[in-house]
Order: sequence, then structure tokens, then C-alpha cells
Amino acid sequence: MSIVDRPKYLEKLESFIDAPVVKVLTGLRRSGKSRLLDLVVERLIARGIDPERIVHLNFDSLEHASLASAQALNAHLKDVLPSEGRTYVLLDEIQEVTEWERLVNSLLAEGRTDLYITGSNSRLLSGELATYIAGRYVTIEVWPLSFREYLSFREAFAADDMGGTDAEFTRYLRLGGFPGVHMLPLDEVDARSMIMDIYRSTLVRDVLARNRIRDADMFERVAAFAIDNVGNPFSARRVADFMKSQRRSIGHETVLNYLTALSEAFVIARVPRFDLHGRAILATDEKHFVGDHGIVNALFGYSDQRLPGVLENIVWMELRRRGYEVTIGRIGTAEVDFVAQRADEVVYIQVATTIATEDTRHREHRPLEAIADNHPKYLLTLDPLVGGNVNGIKHRRLPEFLLANEI
Repeated sequence: MSIVDRPKYLEKLESFIDAPVVKVLTGLRRSGKSRLLDLVVERLIARGIDPERIVHLNFDSLEHASLASAQALNAHLKDVLPSEGRTYVLLDEIQEVTEWERLVNSLLAEGRTDLYITGSNSRLLSGELATYIAGRYVTIEVWPLSFREYLSFREAFAADDMGGTDAEFTRYLRLGGFPGVHMLPLDEVDARSMIMDIYRSTLVRDVLARNRIRDADMFERVAAFAIDNVGNPFSARRVADFMKSQRRSIGHETVLNYLTALSEAFVIARVPRFDLHGRAILATDEKHFVGDHGIVNALFGYSDQRLPGVLENIVWMELRRRGYEVTIGRIGTAEVDFVAQRADEVVYIQVATTIATEDTRHREHRPLEAIADNHPKYLLTLDPLVGGNVNGIKHRRLPEFLLANEI
């Protein structure tokens, strides 16, 4: 099967080839980390590197289960790689290897290995390893497909004729961005089934087992609540109260622990609220977004009620892909959907399904108009004829915003 380039990631990875740092790729399971390492191997061979100096192992595969300890893996590498000269080691889902931190530290100490690792947990570089390799690693977040990348995958793999931008955006909206979903000729039912398999395996392997959670049923209920409320602010106490109304008892501290475990596995992300007057992060009622918006429709089916939250999810993820730190803005009693910051750059964004009526236009404009500074302000919708600049607020169609090279 052909491999589709993901230029944004490849350019960054290529800039670090042979640099004396560990390249660490993190992100939601099945977001494309392994395929990126396949592409890196292609680039290494294209540079004239002898394939005998390259080892690429995926520890999601039972084929390599016998190597899933630091000692066994180290012995294997010494056996298959030349004893002198530069070598290249690429290890997928390294968290499946016991004491893998010792192996990474050992390879770094030897100084002749260009090392790439992937993992599906944000705690990959916490604790002891971070102390060992401080200043000697670079982290690259790998996300499911952007809308632009999705179109590239459709061009490469689609069994049917592609539609126009709006038709393809509708498909992307419903099926999300897991690369594997768009590499096969799946109808929507089969695609949703595949997404559910990814979701369930992530819960079992990257959350329940890793965090030794005993009450799997309650944990899955909390996960479902968070995903069902995509884009809505809520607190751990509110989740506990909801479960109580369903005759299920859970403490808000336990809910908080569950939400933390889900965010560490990139299933959800907790996005804080930011007081634009006081210039301070607010501690209550964070919003939660999903690591891939296709999970929402796979779990609950498509619903117009969830559409605003799913659209926000898509925009939030696009901003994160582009390197922005993102918060939810509060100004007085009004809320700005996103405050995106990258170095000295600040962008304010509202997301709405439509501003077809004067009331909805006023409601979406009001928070942006209340901001006194001159940073760019955008209102993104699905309206077919939206455009222009109103009171300093730029109106854009959401699909076109996603395809623009720069905000």
C-alpha cells in the first residue's frame, strides 16, 4: 500500500535527522505515528543510508513481543546492527517495553544512534527519563488528519469520485481524521465500526490497564459523558452529580482522575478558560475536546445538536496542529470560543454553524467586539456566502479557513 506524505511532520523530522536528540512522537493511538516512521525510513534510504544500519520495530505487533524488555531489545539491537558507525533506531509504542527508559538512556550514552520513539501517552517523558535526557529530546505532537491532509488521502485512496470541498468537508465532519479510515473503501457504517475499535482498544490498552482502573463500567460512562459534551464547559463535580441522577455513585475526585487518564492518552483534551480582563486562567468549568472528532459520531451517531461542539473540536485541533496554545476566553459575561497564542501572536476566534439571522450574528459578534485590542478576530461558519470584514471581525467559511496556509 502506498504511503501518503504528511509534509508538516516530515519537514520537522527531516530537520532533526542525525541531530543529537531523541525524536519523540506522541499522540492518540492510530493517529499516524507509525506511518511517519515508515516515511522517515524512506528518507534515510533516499539519503544513501544502508538499510542494514536501520531498525524499525513496532511494539503494537505480537511479532516483537519477545523483545518487549530493555534487556531483550538491547541484545537484539546489538545482534542486528553493525558494531561500529552510525545506526538508526525507530521504536513504535515504546511504552510497551518494560524499563524502556534505561534503553533510551543507554543508546544516548553510546552516542552513535539516531533514535526515534513513539508513544500514546503524554506521560512518556515524565519522571526519571526526563531527568536522564533533559535537553536531549524534541517532542512532536502527531494529530489525526487535518482537512487538507484528509483531501490528500482521499485523492490517493478513494474508490469513488471525490466531491467538491463542501461534500468532502461533510464526510470529514462525520468520519473524522484517523488515517486508516481513509485508506480503505469503507462506507459510513464500516468506518464508524473501525473508529469504535480504535476507541475501545485505546481505552483498554492505554487507559484502563495502564492506570489500573478497576471499575471499567463507571470509567466508560465518564468517558462517554465527556465525549457527549464536546465543546461544553463542565466540572468533575457536575459529572458526579449526573452519575448520581443515574443512580450511580462516584466521587468528583475519582471523576477528575478518570478525566486526567483520558487526557494523558489523548482521548480528550481539557482546555482552560482565560479571563481576558484579569489576564488569568480560570479554575472552573473547563471545556473538553476529543482527540479525533470522528469518535463523537461513532459513539453517538450524527446529531445536529452536537454539530456546534464538533465544529469547535475541528477548529481547536487545527489551531493546535499549527502550534498555537489555546484557551477559552471570557470577557465579562460573554465567551470567546478560542484565544489562540503562538509566541507574540494572538488570534480570537468564534465558531458558529450559521449567522443567518440578525440575532445569531449579534450573539456571535458581541464577545469579539468587547475585546479592545487589535489582534485579528475571526467568525467561522458554514454559511455558503459568508465573507468580508464587519467591525474588524473577519467572516470566513470554516472549510476554507482550514485549507488556508496561514490564519
